[in-house]
Amino acid sequence: MKYPKEIVLKDGTEAVIRPLTLEDEPALREFYSKIPENDRWYMKYDVMDQEVIQQWIGRIGTGTVFSTVAILGEKIIGHASLHTQNFGCTKHLGRLRVIVIPEFRHKRLGTWMLLNLIRLAMDRGLEELRADFVVGIEDAAIEAAHKLDFFKKAVLEDYVIDPQGNRHDLMIMIKRLHRDWGDF
Repeated sequence: MKYPKEIVLKDGTEAVIRPLTLEDEPALREFYSKIPENDRWYMKYDVMDQEVIQQWIGRIGTGTVFSTVAILGEKIIGHASLHTQNFGCTKHLGRLRVIVIPEFRHKRLGTWMLLNLIRLAMDRGLEELRADFVVGIEDAAIEAAHKLDFFKKAVLEDYVIDPQGNRHDLMIMIKRLHRDWGDF
């Protein structure tokens, strides 16, 4: 795929999607510092831990994780990643993660980033994509995924626990991929 990709958001703001680079470490730290704590509790990693960001940056180019960032000026406003396996029973499957800073949500930035990862997954020959969502918390993301032909594969009831001790359902959504866009 060719980068950088220029995109126009719903409000007319122009941004760029490109791969995460070694030089992005300070900007990525700044990005995650702007994600509210109530949006970080359900992430798989503690993004406020400096070692987590260092490890992500250190894995650039290793082949199983491909990360992109959305840039406005010099500022990262979105981070998305496609996680794959080179071996085993799930090597046909990619897992997605997308997060956008609050002031750029509901402007289709996440959709642009998701479309970019779908194209990348298709180019890599993957057959399915998986995304996990916390029901009642990430409902806007669930709706956006539905619009891109993701479907509910399973709901794990009371699977995740928030910082206050409340349980929430985890929805696993799948998208079956085609060889090219004309197959939709």
